[in-house]
Amino acid sequence: MALRQNQLLHHLWNWAARTRNTTSRIMRPDDANIAGNVHGGTILKMIEEAGCIIGTRHCNTQNGDRCVTALARVERTDFLHPMFIGEVAHVSAEITYTSKHSVEVQVNVLSENIVTGGKKLTNKATLWYVPLSLQNVTKIIEVPPIEYSSPEQEEEGKKRYEAQKFERIETKERNGEIIMSVSIPEPYTVAFSQSSLIHLIGPSDCTLHGFVHGGVTMKLMDEVAGIVAARHCKTNIVTASVDAINFHRKIKKGCVITVSGRMTFTSNKSMEIEVFVDADPLVEAEKGKYRAVTAFFTYISLDKENKPLSVPPLKLEGEEEQKRFEEGKARYLQIKTKRLADKERQQ
Repeated sequence: MALRQNQLLHHLWNWAARTRNTTSRIMRPDDANIAGNVHGGTILKMIEEAGCIIGTRHCNTQNGDRCVTALARVERTDFLHPMFIGEVAHVSAEITYTSKHSVEVQVNVLSENIVTGGKKLTNKATLWYVPLSLQNVTKIIEVPPIEYSSPEQEEEGKKRYEAQKFERIETKERNGEIIMSVSIPEPYTVAFSQSSLIHLIGPSDCTLHGFVHGGVTMKLMDEVAGIVAARHCKTNIVTASVDAINFHRKIKKGCVITVSGRMTFTSNKSMEIEVFVDADPLVEAEKGKYRAVTAFFTYISLDKENKPLSVPPLKLEGEEEQKRFEEGKARYLQIKTKRLADKERQQ
């Protein structure tokens, strides 16, 4: 009887270890901006690392090819509270759904003030991974199924899977745009704040496959979005949320990536910034430059007491900028409506 109980406990522990994971790290000065707010990109990188660990661990529990999971998509992520230097970030990840070739991981980030003992939930994120064979990087491995607590839980997961699959396909079709540079732009215009960052993908940026970690890419994207927001406001700025991040194509070691950001919409207290990542394979130049990742970041402007400030209105030039502004406004109103509905349900 005792042996059977031990076997059951061992099975449950293994199952929990495969589908849940928690990591912790203290926030240091190089993780934050000059005001002491931890960069959104630093938090996104920690979120992705936790998701990759749990996803890779789960996908290697079956016989067959060994694999590493690659980030395919990050759903909208809200930054609920700021995190500061000296606080400890506790990042917990859990696998919540598996399809034949993908894994959904939900991640929560809790910040802890180790002096006062205070804790707060700062982030909730949902990420999608696909497992790639270590022997053949183009081969996607089948994912071991997880056990669901109820048929309803599995059905809800399937709905999320179908929704993100549809949106990824839709986003891929809009990937032709590029950000053009303009000389001597007027303040508060799109051209005035638009920014780009060029980065050579080195070995430390990459997975065992030699492709860049999703977290590295997201951190660079957040840096560029932050520069755009700071140029527009000339104040302290922080990441408020990140819309769905779509990873359209892998980026290989040795590629030069250009991360470009432009302002698309401003409300009274927030800014939406569109960010593109274009990859240029230097060694295989014949393949040409391609669009690898796209996303929308939302920033807010803060005063010295970390209270929200009004954002200068965006000056629009031309039909394309007007169109992007209206699309951003529609996203802003949709999110605002959803938040109000969520608040009403909680009351």
